[in-house]
Amino acid sequence: MFLIYGTYWWSFLFRGVLATLFGLAAIFLPGITLEVMAILLGLFLVIDGLISFLVSMHGRGRGLKGGPLLLEGLIGIAVGIFTFVWPSITVPVVVLIIGFWAMVTGVLEIIAAVTLRHEIEGEWLLGFCGIISILFSVALFVNPGVGAVAIIRLIGVYALLFGVAMIVLGLRLRKHKVIINI
Repeated sequence: MFLIYGTYWWSFLFRGVLATLFGLAAIFLPGITLEVMAILLGLFLVIDGLISFLVSMHGRGRGLKGGPLLLEGLIGIAVGIFTFVWPSITVPVVVLIIGFWAMVTGVLEIIAAVTLRHEIEGEWLLGFCGIISILFSVALFVNPGVGAVAIIRLIGVYALLFGVAMIVLGLRLRKHKVIINI
């Protein structure tokens, strides 16, 4: 399967900006209720998923394939819609939803980073995003019962790290129009 990452550098940048803004909101507004956080998370996941999905579909329209990006987009959209449909779910369910999304996203990002390693410089940033996503999901799965404010701050730190790494990756990819094999 092929995907042109360099052509869609802006999608990484935009996803990074969204994640960074979401992370800052979670860190600096920890008093936000979990229901509001679930709605903000759902909004982020749907937008992030739509970007991934649309970039993948646009690549398909040009004869290219991007399975991991397509899968990441569909999962993000589904999880985001789930949080809209059921925003008043309990803390452990929100934690498990976030943990599931972070685990799947992390694995797919590591797969893409390994594929990119011979094509461009800076692919490690995508791998770094994948690693922090997986570590974040493990932290949530190990201790899902921590307080709501602690969860919100943990989500914020994760989103901030993820967002900054995606912004840097997007800016680095801007210089490349690389066709990679995924």
